[in-house]
Amino acid sequence: MNILQALFFPPEQPGGVSSMVPYILDRFQPPHWEMEIFSLPKRLRGKGQEEVHFQTFDWNQYGESPIVQKYIQTYRDYIWWTKLRLTRHYDLIHAHHPIAGLVMKQLYPDTPVIMTIHSSFEQELILNGKIEPNGPEHKFLTSLYGELEHQVDEMMTVSYSFRTYLEPYVRHAERIEVLPNGFDEKRFKPIAHDNVVPQLITMCRLVPAKGLDVLLHACAELKRRGHAYVLHIIGDGPIRKELEQLAQELSIYDDTIFYGYMLHPEEFMPFFDIFVLPSRAEAFGSVFAEAALCWLSLIGTNVGGIAEQIEDGVNGLLVPPDDPIALCNALERAMMDGSFRYELARAAWAKAKQIYSLTRIVNELKRKYVHYQPKRG
Repeated sequence: MNILQALFFPPEQPGGVSSMVPYILDRFQPPHWEMEIFSLPKRLRGKGQEEVHFQTFDWNQYGESPIVQKYIQTYRDYIWWTKLRLTRHYDLIHAHHPIAGLVMKQLYPDTPVIMTIHSSFEQELILNGKIEPNGPEHKFLTSLYGELEHQVDEMMTVSYSFRTYLEPYVRHAERIEVLPNGFDEKRFKPIAHDNVVPQLITMCRLVPAKGLDVLLHACAELKRRGHAYVLHIIGDGPIRKELEQLAQELSIYDDTIFYGYMLHPEEFMPFFDIFVLPSRAEAFGSVFAEAALCWLSLIGTNVGGIAEQIEDGVNGLLVPPDDPIALCNALERAMMDGSFRYELARAAWAKAKQIYSLTRIVNELKRKYVHYQPKRG
């Protein structure tokens, strides 16, 4: 069976989806499976010239927005690149971004297209202060969900909470299947260690939606309470300088290490004690499953897919978003009780191995893909 995995970002780009798909390909071996990855190069911009038409709404009513214009131009570029690079037939296309899904269905109308929606671009833009709720950009981006439902053969998403989020924008949310992201257990090797000073780690793009300002305020409160710790921040993004400045203002810069982007953080993560990320929204939160497979204690916010991964007090701790004192209390609880911290990490590892195993997810995908296998005469 010949399958195309259509991404938006190239596999080498940071982010859960792009980096996960190559590991999936390793599990689909010839001769029964032929699979390739397609994506838009980051450097390619402004090439496409085609008119863009959607069947369920007119995007031109939002066309004065620079963000919408940029999105449409990226859509045109994806069409241009697809026509230039893809010439063969596929039995099935699995798309992982709305642009990829809609372009592939436009150019391959007779080929089944499965669409997995991994996250909400509009939600991230709102939380990052780029657009307003119910503004033209928000309406445009949410209208794409209805267009996808109309166009593609099947829709999937990564958490039940995100399927609920999609309900206002589609006609039949109950038909959207939930399949979480999968992780190759072999990449994650827990390492026995005993840190005298608790080592906290977070990993994400440095954008307001991830709530790292809240984490820094929580850590400042930890220090005021007399607790020693080191906070390790892996990732880069537009607000890095702001976060470094905030750490200085809170007098915790010497207790905080900013690493920037790291290619293989799973090799680094097992040496720490607590993974913490106070996101303001998260469709799934792949990094929590990765941290769990490294045998770290988990602390996150009670939002989106994080709350589906963490059962509070059992395999991690949940706190409300935008609440630095609650986050500080959770960190303090885990830092002060090594046995409790160990049990949280053990339970998180067991759940991740069972539910987010790449083997299990690949088996689910194989069953789904076979459904679309063409009958050979």
